[in-house]
Amino acid sequence: MDIQLGKNDKRYIEGTDDVFGVMSKILQRENKIDQEKEHFWIIGMNEAGFILYIELIALGTVRSVPIEPMNVFRVAVMKNATRVIAIHNHPSKRLVPSEQDKDITDRLIQVGRILNIQLIDHLIISTEDYQSFRALGLMDELENSLKYVPTYQAVEKVRKEEQEIAKNKVNSAKHAEKTARNQSKILVNTLLNKEMSIEEIANILSISMTEVKKIISSD
Repeated sequence: MDIQLGKNDKRYIEGTDDVFGVMSKILQRENKIDQEKEHFWIIGMNEAGFILYIELIALGTVRSVPIEPMNVFRVAVMKNATRVIAIHNHPSKRLVPSEQDKDITDRLIQVGRILNIQLIDHLIISTEDYQSFRALGLMDELENSLKYVPTYQAVEKVRKEEQEIAKNKVNSAKHAEKTARNQSKILVNTLLNKEMSIEEIANILSISMTEVKKIISSD
């Protein structure tokens, strides 16, 4: 879900205070019921720090929100973002990263490296305050993690291979579904071209091998 900025919202990110300023307003726009659920957003930016998009990736429960790396980076590739920031809220207002929060951040860092899209920070927010993984030193720790590093060495850029993905904003649910399916296939095929196995692709994208095979065989 694409989030529209208000006319007075800042369009340029200089630091975490800017991220919180924008996202706290977005969280407060939610109705009271949804404010009590965990949201996971991605801010996509260009190299200069200008916001290209803000996307609500998933809406969860009061305790957790499920994240699929494919959904995070599909939009980033489509919008030509080179840097992204992950943000999610804790309805409890306890801004301590959980092990699950660290694990998904670790995975997103590694998938981003394959696609040459940098995850520069992950913020946990409430309506009043926030905590930054970068400020806590967690980003440095997770960037050195080997947990989700693929067995092959693929560090070259893949952005040129993705230039013809979708250029126009999705105007209908049917078009959105078709676009997402095409982007998923391009992403999987790109990884196959890097000599990754189906098992490795399933692991890095956090989907089943059956889903990978279905994407490969889809029209």
